[in-house]
Amino acid sequence: MSHSTSNKDYKLSYSVGVAEDVNKIYRPTMEDVHTYVENFVERLDWGYFAIFDGHAGKQAAKWCGQNLHSIVEKKLIEDENEDVRDILNESFLEADENIVKTVEGSSGCTAAVAILRWELPENKTASELTDLSQHKRMLYTANVGDTRIVLFRNNKAIRLTYDHKASDKHEINRIEKSGGLIMKSRVNGMLAVTRSLGDQFFKDLVIGSPYTTSVELNKDTDKFLIIACDGLWDVISDQQACELIRDIEDSTLAAKKLVEHALNKLTTDNITVMVISLR
Repeated sequence: MSHSTSNKDYKLSYSVGVAEDVNKIYRPTMEDVHTYVENFVERLDWGYFAIFDGHAGKQAAKWCGQNLHSIVEKKLIEDENEDVRDILNESFLEADENIVKTVEGSSGCTAAVAILRWELPENKTASELTDLSQHKRMLYTANVGDTRIVLFRNNKAIRLTYDHKASDKHEINRIEKSGGLIMKSRVNGMLAVTRSLGDQFFKDLVIGSPYTTSVELNKDTDKFLIIACDGLWDVISDQQACELIRDIEDSTLAAKKLVEHALNKLTTDNITVMVISLR
C-alpha cells in the first residue's frame, strides 16, 4: 500500500477509505495491492486511486502499486491536452511491458485505476473563472481483468469498468482468434482473466490494453465510488454494495463494512475495498 498527500491546509473535495483482509480461511498470503495519491500531479484536489489483484505471486501487483502512478503522472505532465483515456491506455501498456521485462517470475495482476481532476469548461480560460467550483470535475477510469469500479449516481450503481473474464463471449472470440483455447472458463485452462498486467507466459493471448471511461461528475447526483477486487464482487452485486454503504458518511467505515460483508458471505479470495466519498 502507498499513498501521499500535500497541500494539507486545503480541505479536499473527496475522502478515501480503504479496508482489506487476507481471508486466511481460504488464502495463505495477501496478493492485493492498493495505491492512492491525493493532489495527484501536484494539482490541487486531483486524485489517483488504484487496486491491483495479483495472481501467481504478488510481484506484478507490487510493481504496479509502486510505479504505475508515476508513469501516468509523467505522461500527464508531458501533454496536458491529451485525452486522459489515451494516457491511461499508454500507461497500462508501458507497465505491462516493463513487468514482463523486469519482474522475476510469472506473476500477473488485474488493475483498476481512477483519476479525479478538475478541468476548464469548454471555451473558457483560467483567468475567466473566479474559483474551483466553476471548473468541470472529471473522472477517468481504466481496468484490465475483473477488479471493478462502481459509481453511485442518483441512487443507482453505474459500473465504469469491464470484467475481462474467460467466460465473456467477446474475450473468448479474441482469445481464439489469437490462437488460444478457452477450457473450463479459463485461458488455456489456467487463467480466469483475459486481460492483465504481467503474465508473461500468456502474453500473446492475455493483453494489457485496458477498458477506459470518461465521466463528468455532478455534485448533486454523484455520492461515492467503490473500487474493489473480485473478492467483493464474487458475493455481492454492484447495486447491493452501494445500498449497503449509502448512509455511511465515513469512507473507511464504509470500506470496512463491505469487507465484513464479503467475509460473512464466505468469499474465497483476498479482499480489498476502496471507497472514495465525493463531497
